[in-house]
Amino acid sequence: MGSPSPLLPRHAGSAMVVGGPTTVLDLGGLRIVSDPTFDAPGPHGYLTKTEGPAVTEDRLGDVDVVLVSHDNHADNFDDRGRAFALAAPLLLTTTSGAARLGSPAKGLAAWDTHSLRRPDGGELTVTAVPAVHGPEDGERDPDGDVNCQVIGFVLAGDGLPTVYISGDNASIRTVTEIARRIPGIAAAVLHAGAARVPGKFRERPVSLDSVRAAAAAAVLGAPVNIPAHYTGWAHFTEGREAIEHAFDDAGLTPVLAIADHGTWLPLTP
Repeated sequence: MGSPSPLLPRHAGSAMVVGGPTTVLDLGGLRIVSDPTFDAPGPHGYLTKTEGPAVTEDRLGDVDVVLVSHDNHADNFDDRGRAFALAAPLLLTTTSGAARLGSPAKGLAAWDTHSLRRPDGGELTVTAVPAVHGPEDGERDPDGDVNCQVIGFVLAGDGLPTVYISGDNASIRTVTEIARRIPGIAAAVLHAGAARVPGKFRERPVSLDSVRAAAAAAVLGAPVNIPAHYTGWAHFTEGREAIEHAFDDAGLTPVLAIADHGTWLPLTP
């Protein structure tokens, strides 16, 4: 029997994309994981996973909070991701998702906040922010949501960089509202990849495409922009090369932070 994999050391003020949308953030002495997906490649209903994670969940050690932008779709919350999230001390997600998942999930509507105590005695505040999971003109349900209820997150605290995690948002209008209401965002984790699903919205993107990811970076003015959600699933239609090209076209390569999955990236320049 082989020895267990070593635990992933903490990297203060850093983020690591481990596959699909899944990102580990070490911030303020806390370890935060967003949209956990740890399954091996294979079918998930009408979606197909093509790559496993660069880092498996058993290497993450003690996680303080899991953030789930929505629990409705396997590319943001697969089977092992669900088990991982439900074993965490706290799971922050949509109000409808929390009702489905039960403890330890807490539901947040857009602009709701939740504070966590940091090991240094300070606080980390998590603010849920809106997201539109499809085109602006997409059909909306009775709650006003396109596709399903989705939130992003903003993480902030004294002495910490303010970090925006977009969730599956395709709307630049929404990014503009977030930037207006929460100025000074220092780093953004942007779900790019131009996810397209047959039969939905004339196959228009339900997450940021590369051009809109660059536009979001310009609107936010963040000096660090980390793309996620652009590889690992068959319905992601734009990868790393397209993202790099779009940021270059926009003159924004200096603010693009992209690397092989499993690589730590600082949240400040």
